[in-house]
Amino acid sequence: AKTCDVAIVVVAADDGVKPQTKEAIEHAKAAKVSLVIALTKTDKEQADINRVKQELSEIGVVPDDWGGDIPCVEVSSKTQEGLENLLEVVLLVSDIAEPKAMFKGLASGVVIESHIDTGKGPVATLLVQNGELKTGDWIVVGSGSGKIRSLEDFRGQTLKKAEPAM
Repeated sequence: AKTCDVAIVVVAADDGVKPQTKEAIEHAKAAKVSLVIALTKTDKEQADINRVKQELSEIGVVPDDWGGDIPCVEVSSKTQEGLENLLEVVLLVSDIAEPKAMFKGLASGVVIESHIDTGKGPVATLLVQNGELKTGDWIVVGSGSGKIRSLEDFRGQTLKKAEPAM
């Protein structure tokens, strides 16, 4: 949760708030990130959106249409309905929160995953949060360190540098 600016918690409209939903919300609150609730499976007959909103209210997450400040967006993965609206709400919430990062100086960030590649050696997927990471820079992760031989984006395109959110 600390790696993001906006957390989207997905709640099934036919199942309601489960223990893992409560846990995800607690993590988002502890990380002090903005929260958006995506109510999914709204196209099912068993979906009870008001019951889910009531359950959310009981754990301190009051939907904006109930007078609270947490946006709840109804979506359907099956029909794709509401997904455009969800993206718009996430962008709006992000604009309101105004996340800021430093684009110059030493890089800092989070390792998302890592592994050893037989052709490349140690490989890590990183999220740069501040500063600028360049090929040739030294990186320290926990008790390990090494020199960056190459940088690639999520498409596999070679980069000369990586800035915040890359």
